[in-house]
Amino acid sequence: MSATMSGSGSAPCRFAHYFIVCGLDDETGLEPDALAGENFDQSPLKRTFKSKVLAHYPENIECNPFDQDAVNMLCMPKGLSFRTQRDSLAPHFHSFLITREDGSRTYGFVHTFYEEVTSPQICSAMQTLHQMHQAEHNTSAQNCPSSSSSSSSSSSSSSMDSLSSSLDDVDSPSTHGGRRSCEGYDSVRDTLYVSKAMCLIAPMPFMHACKRFLAQMHRAVSCSPPPPLPLESYIYNVLYEVPLPASGRSLKFHGVYEPILCQRPGVGELPLADFPLADAFRLLGVENLVQLFTCVLLEMQILLYSQDYQRLMVVAEGITTLLFPFQWQHVYVPILPASLLHFLDAPVPYLMGLQSKEGTDRSKLELPQEANLCFVDIDNHCIELPEDFPQFPNRSEFIQELSEVLLSFGQSPEGGSGSPEPAVMSSQTSTLEKELKSTSLRELADDKRNGNLGGEALDVLELLQGNPTLERLQALAKRTGVKVARLEALAAGQKGDEGVGGRSPVEEEELRNAKLNVQLREVFAARFATMFADYESFVIQNSPDLESWLTNREQMHNFDKASFLSDQPEPYLPFLSHFIETQMFATFIDNKIMSQWEEKEPLLRVFDGRIEKARLYNVRAPSLRSSVYQKCTFLKESAQAIEQRLRKIDHTAIHPHLLDMKIGQGKYQQGFFPKLQADVLASGPTSNKWSNRTCSTQRRVERHRQQNEHLVLDNELKEKYMQEARNLGKNLRQPKLSDLSPAVIAQTNWKFVEGLLKECKMKTKRMLVEKMGREAVELGHGEANITGLEENTLIASLCDLLERIWSHGLQVKQGKSALWSHLLHYQAREEKNEQQAESPVSNGQERRKTESSVGLPGLRVSVIQDMRHIQSMAEIKTDVGRARAWIRLSLEKKLLSQHLKQLLSNQALTKKLYKRYAFLRCEEEKEQFLFHLLSLNAVDYFCFTSVFTTIMIPYRAVIIPIKKLSNAMTTSNPWLCVSGELGDSGILQITKNILEMTFDCQNLGKLTTVQLGHDNSGLLAKWLVDCVMVRNEITGHTYKFPCGRWLGKGVDDGSLERVLIGEFVVPCGDDEGGRGSKTPPLQRSPSQIRRISITSLTGRGNKPTTVQIQESIGEAVNNIIKHFHKPEKERGSLTVLLCGEGGLVWALEQFFHHGFRSARIFQKNVFVWDFFERIVAFLENRDQTGDLQESPEPLSLNSESLCRYVNAINNMPRNIGKDGKFQLLVCLGARDRLLPQWLPLLAECPVIMRMYEENALLRDKLTVSSLLGVLETLHDFPITLETSLTKSVEL
Repeated sequence: MSATMSGSGSAPCRFAHYFIVCGLDDETGLEPDALAGENFDQSPLKRTFKSKVLAHYPENIECNPFDQDAVNMLCMPKGLSFRTQRDSLAPHFHSFLITREDGSRTYGFVHTFYEEVTSPQICSAMQTLHQMHQAEHNTSAQNCPSSSSSSSSSSSSSSMDSLSSSLDDVDSPSTHGGRRSCEGYDSVRDTLYVSKAMCLIAPMPFMHACKRFLAQMHRAVSCSPPPPLPLESYIYNVLYEVPLPASGRSLKFHGVYEPILCQRPGVGELPLADFPLADAFRLLGVENLVQLFTCVLLEMQILLYSQDYQRLMVVAEGITTLLFPFQWQHVYVPILPASLLHFLDAPVPYLMGLQSKEGTDRSKLELPQEANLCFVDIDNHCIELPEDFPQFPNRSEFIQELSEVLLSFGQSPEGGSGSPEPAVMSSQTSTLEKELKSTSLRELADDKRNGNLGGEALDVLELLQGNPTLERLQALAKRTGVKVARLEALAAGQKGDEGVGGRSPVEEEELRNAKLNVQLREVFAARFATMFADYESFVIQNSPDLESWLTNREQMHNFDKASFLSDQPEPYLPFLSHFIETQMFATFIDNKIMSQWEEKEPLLRVFDGRIEKARLYNVRAPSLRSSVYQKCTFLKESAQAIEQRLRKIDHTAIHPHLLDMKIGQGKYQQGFFPKLQADVLASGPTSNKWSNRTCSTQRRVERHRQQNEHLVLDNELKEKYMQEARNLGKNLRQPKLSDLSPAVIAQTNWKFVEGLLKECKMKTKRMLVEKMGREAVELGHGEANITGLEENTLIASLCDLLERIWSHGLQVKQGKSALWSHLLHYQAREEKNEQQAESPVSNGQERRKTESSVGLPGLRVSVIQDMRHIQSMAEIKTDVGRARAWIRLSLEKKLLSQHLKQLLSNQALTKKLYKRYAFLRCEEEKEQFLFHLLSLNAVDYFCFTSVFTTIMIPYRAVIIPIKKLSNAMTTSNPWLCVSGELGDSGILQITKNILEMTFDCQNLGKLTTVQLGHDNSGLLAKWLVDCVMVRNEITGHTYKFPCGRWLGKGVDDGSLERVLIGEFVVPCGDDEGGRGSKTPPLQRSPSQIRRISITSLTGRGNKPTTVQIQESIGEAVNNIIKHFHKPEKERGSLTVLLCGEGGLVWALEQFFHHGFRSARIFQKNVFVWDFFERIVAFLENRDQTGDLQESPEPLSLNSESLCRYVNAINNMPRNIGKDGKFQLLVCLGARDRLLPQWLPLLAECPVIMRMYEENALLRDKLTVSSLLGVLETLHDFPITLETSLTKSVEL
C-alpha cells in the first residue's frame, strides 16, 4: 500500500510513470497466442507465443492505474518472437498510446531486443514443435502436390477470420521451402533467441527523450564493460527524480552514458508533439499526406497499414497533431493488436493502424467496410481514397508552401524513401566505446553532490583545473593534430553546453527535427486561422448559465452554419460544408461556448490568441470573402522559441546515484537484462523539492476549481452533464484493450448499436429542420439559407451512416458497399421467386396512384424496379456509387424507409448475411431506425434529379381535355414540348386521339413549362384542354400544367399553341404515413408561398381590390429580386416567377383588367392585347391626328420601341393567341428593361378614354408612378427567358 501512496503523490508532475519489462516467462513456458491468429501451417519459429509482463515499477499510481493486459498487448503486439543466430537480431523501437475512458492519453515507448534463451525446457519444446511441423509438412506435400496454404480457404465465413488468416498467410516471401523452413531449428546446432521489451510509460509524448534513455539502457546491458552504476539507479532516477519540464521550459536529465534533453512549449505555442513529422512526410509525400489529413478532418474511417509499428504511430500521431485546434473525437488505436481485429467492424469513424506482414498482398486483405474507408499503405507510399471526396481549400498553394518548408530543411516533398533512421547497433566500435566512457566520466564529474566518482577521475580533473603547463601541452597537441580524448572530454565537461560545439550530432539532429516539426505544424495552423478567422461571430450563445446550456445541449443550434457558409469564398464550400458537420467541429464550438463559464480549453486558448494576433497585424475585413492564399507568418518565430529553449537549459534533474541496495543481487551478465531489485524501485523519495513545488501549485489550482464548481452547480450533476455533452455523437472513444471476454465484446457492440441509432435520430432531425425551415428561420437562417450545398452534405452523410449500419456485424464481406451487396442478394432471391411463380408475389410491388393520376396509370413501386433503374445507368461505375444513387432515388421518391423495411423483411437473408449482434438484427433498434427515416417523407427532396443531370430518363405525358364541353376527339395533329431547368425535349408529335405518350430524354431537371399546340387541320380542330400531366418514370415526380383554355381558330383568344406553367403534384397516397407537414415543396418558387393568395380573392364573382392588385405586383417583383439573390445553382425557374400563377404577367394582367371596358357582357371578347394594338395603331397614325406632336423626344423613342415589339409579336409565325402575345410582351419588356418606359405612353394615350373607366388604375397618375418605381427595381438583374417563350420573335 505504501508503494501506491508514495508513487501517487507526485505522479502528475513526473516525467515517467512506469518502467516495464515484458518477455518470456520461463516458468509458464511456451503458450500459443490464440488471439493473435494462430496458424499451424507456419514454422514454429514464425508462430506467435504469449508474452508476459515480467516486472513493472512502481506497483500502481492512482492517477494512472497500471493496466497489465493492455500494456503487455501493446509492448509486444505480435507476442514473443523467436530467432536463431542466422537471423537479424537488431533491436527496434516503437511507441504506443492508451486512451482512457475520459479521452486522456498516456504514452508508451518500447525498446525490443533479442536475448539468448537459456532454459533447456524452452529449447527442447521448440525442437519438438519443429519436428512435428516437419513431419506434417512432409505428409501434406506427399498427399497434395500443390502446397498452397489452406488456412485462408478453410477459414470460417467471418470476414475477420479471413483478415487474420490473410495477415498470417504470407509471412515472408518464402512461406514454404524457404531458407528458414529448410534449416529449421536444431537445439544442438542453433542458438535460440527470444524478444524482450523494455518500456517507459509517460504522461506526455517525449518520444526522443524516452527513445534515447531506453537505447542507453540496452547499451548498458549489451556492452562489455558494465555501466558506471547499477541499472536500478537510472530507472529510479527517471521514475522518481526527473520532473516534467514546466511549460515553456527545457530540462536536462542523465541516461547511462549521455545527458538527454527535452523541452515543452509555452502557453501561447502549439502543444507538445515530439513524433517526427518529417518521417510522416517522407513516408507518404506531401500530396498523400494532405489527402489523408482531409479524410481525417471529414471523420472518415482511416486504416493505416505498415510492417513497422513505429511508422503506424508516427503517421497517426503526426496527422492528429496537425488537426490543431481541433481534436479527433472517435476511436483512435494507432496500433491494433491482432487480438482486436474485430474492432475493424466498428460502424463509426476510426483511426487505426494495422500491422502488415512481410510480403502480404493488399488484395488479400478483406476489410469489413470500405465504402467510407481511407486505406493508407505506408510502406508502399500509397493511399486509397473514398469516393465523393471534397478537396482541401487552396490545396495546390498549401502543398507548395509545405514543400518549401521541407526543402528548406533539405527534405524532398515527394516522399517515398524509407526512413533513414539507422537501426540501434548491437555492438559499437572500440573508439565509440572510448568516447562513451569519457562522456560518462564527464557527466559524473559534473555532479559533485553524488560522490559516485572513481577517485582517479577526480584526481585527473583537479590536476587539470588551474594547471597552466598541462593546458599549454593540450593546446600544442591540438595544433599538431594529436587527440587527447580523455582530457578534452573532462575539460569540455567544465565548460558546460553552450554553443554548437558542446552539442552532440544527435542533439543537433533533434533540434533540427523539432524546428521542422513546429514549422510544418504552423503552416497547418495558419490555414485554420485563415479559414475560421471570424468563427466567433457565428457562435450562437443564448444560454444564461452552464447548467441550462448543458441540459438543452441536444436541442440547441450552437453555430449559424448557413450564415457562416454564405460568408465563405465559393471554392471553400464543398469542403467546409462537410467539415462543419463533424463531431470535432461541434466539440470545438461546445468548448468555445463553455469558455464563458469555465477556463478555456488549452487548444482553444492558443487558437483564439492566434486569431487575435492576426487581426492586429492585418485588418481582414476588406478581404473577408477572398480565397487568395495567405502564407504563414509565424515560421521563424516559432522555430526560434524552440532553439532558445534547447540551447539554454532551464533545469537539470538530479543525477543518477547509488541506491541503498542489497549486495549480490542483480549480478551483471553481458547480453542479459538483470532481475531488478523490486523493493528499491517500488517507491520514490519521501520529500522532493520540485515535486512538492509543482504539486502544491496543482493542488492550489484544484482547490480553486472545486470551489468554483460548488458555486456553479452540484459537482456530480455537472460531471454527468459534461460527459453527456462532450460525448454527444461520439460512440466509443477507445476500445478497452485489457478485457476481451465475450461479455465485454457484446457490450461494445451494444454501444455501437446505440450510437448508430442516436446518430440516425440526429441526422434525420437535422435534415428535417433544414428543409422545413420554420425553426431555421427563427434562428436567423431566413432567406440566406444555402440549401443546395448544405442539403447535399447532409444527404452524403446519411449515405455514409447507412453504409456503416449495413457493414456492422457482416458475416462475409462482398464488394466495397455492404448495402448494395445486400440489395443484390435480395434481387437475386426475388427474381428467382418471380421466375418460379410467374405472377409477381408480394415483393413490395404495390400499385401506387398519385393525387391527380387522372390519366396517368399507377407507377409500379418496388425495390427491384429502382435497383434496375440504377443498374442501367452507365455513368455509375462502382458499387458504392450505385448504393448512394439508390439511396438518393428512394429518398426523392419518399420510399427510403419503406424500401429498407421491405429489404429487411426477408429475415432468412438477413440472418444469413449478419451476425447476431449486428444492428440490423436488433429488432427494436431497427424499428426505431426505420421510423426515423420515415420522418424524412415529410419534405420533398430532389437529391437524385439534381445530382445525375446527364442520365437518360423516361417521361410519360398525358393531355387531359375537358370532355363535357369539347370534342374528346380532334382531327388535328397535336404536339408537345416539355422544358425543365436543365433543357427541353424538343417538339414531340402526339398520335391523334391517343393523347398519351412516353419519351426518353436527357434529365430535364425540375420541369417548368410545356408548350402545347396543334396544326388546326380537319373539321374538329377546336380543342378545350384541362391540363397536361407529365411524370418522370424513374423518380415518380409528377407535374401538372393547368390550361383550362381552348386551342383553335375563332374560339377564346384564337390561340393554336399555349405555354403552360408547371406545378409539382404532391403525392398523397396511403403509404405516405409521414406526410402531415404543411411544408411547401422545395422546388416551388417563392411566389407560391404567399401571405395572401390573390387566386383565392379572384374566384368567381370576386374582383380583386386596388390594394390587392398593387400588393400582388409588389410581391411578384419581390420574388424575382429574391430569385437573383440566391446562389446561382439554387435559383429554380424564373419562368414560373414571370408567367406562373402569382407571377409578374399574372399581376400586370390584373392591373390592366381593372376598369377595362368590355363591349359585351362576356369580357372575353375584348382582350388587353386589343388595347395594345389600338395604342400602336394610334401612335403610328399620330402624325395625322397631331395629338402627340409636342411630346418630348424620349417619348417618341419609347413609342417607337413599343410599336416595334408589338408588331414583331403580331408578325411571328406562331399562333399563340392574344393572351399569349400579352404574356410575351411583358416578358420581353422585363428582359429589355422597357416596361417602365412603355407605361407612361399607355397611361397618356387618348385611346385609354375609350377603353377604360374613370376609376381604372391605369388612369390614376399616382398609381402609375408608384408602379414605375416598382418595375424599375428589376433593372439591376439580368433576366433571361426560356426559348419556349421567345421562339421565332424577330426584333
